[in-house]
Parts: sequence; structure tokens; C-alpha cells
Amino acid sequence: MGGRAMAGLYYEEFEVGMEFDHALTRTVTEMDNVLFTALTHNPQPLHLDAEFAKGTEFGQRLVNSLFTLGLVIGISVGDTTLGTTIANLGMTDCRFANPVFHGDTIRVKSVVKEKRESKSRPNAGLVVFEHYGFNQRGEEVAYCVRTAFMKKKDA
Repeated sequence: MGGRAMAGLYYEEFEVGMEFDHALTRTVTEMDNVLFTALTHNPQPLHLDAEFAKGTEFGQRLVNSLFTLGLVIGISVGDTTLGTTIANLGMTDCRFANPVFHGDTIRVKSVVKEKRESKSRPNAGLVVFEHYGFNQRGEEVAYCVRTAFMKKKDA
């Protein structure tokens, strides 16, 4: 295997119940929200229009939930799947219990929910993660179950 070693874990290194409290955190900015919302062609005024948002129950713009989800999963990568994943196979059970606002700082916890051998590829296995995103007050802002197709060490 050439190249430099990656930080991600291989299929065999994951155990059901493993928890990762990711050290990386990120403060979400207005630029993040407006750019992501524009890049994904989402015209929702809750994300883009401060005057509109003032009239809602939130009183301010909300961060696009798909940005939040992407950030939560992205923060998890360095400790879990960096360079050792073949592909993401699915993301399910996504929920957003609390809104994210400009200036909120996101931290992430991941838990290995299950793992199983691949039926089609002897060099790989499936690892199912639960990813939790929290704001600076410890409120859950995102949750997702992600299935990753992971390389085996000796493959």
C-alpha cells in the first residue's frame, strides 16, 4: 500500500458501541449558510431573508439543515473514515431537534451502532454510525444514521 497513512479506521478496528467525541468544532457563519443555500439553489427565505425571518417564531435566519448535516458528518470523518471508506451507502433517520443560527458552534459525537461483513466484497464491511451534532449549549441540533462501506485492513 503506497502513499501516506490515513487517520481513518479500517472495518476490523471498529467495535459496536465505540464512541467518538470529536475534538474538532466549528462555528457556523452567515457566509456558510448563505453560500451553501445559494450553491444548492434553495430559495427558502428562512435561510436568506433577514426581514422575512424576523417575522417567524425564530426571529432570525436559520442555518440550512443540509449544511448542518454535512458539517456534522464532515467533522466525524477525521476520526473515523478518513481514507478508509469506499463509499457512503446511505443516511437515514435524519432529524433536527433544534435550529442552528449564525454564530452557533457545533460539536459532534459518533457512535458505532452496528457492523457486518459485506456479502458481495470480501475486502470490505459495512459500519453503521450514529452521528449527533450539538450546539454550544449542549442542545442536539442534528442526528443521522450513516452506513459506510469500509475497507478491510488486509485488503
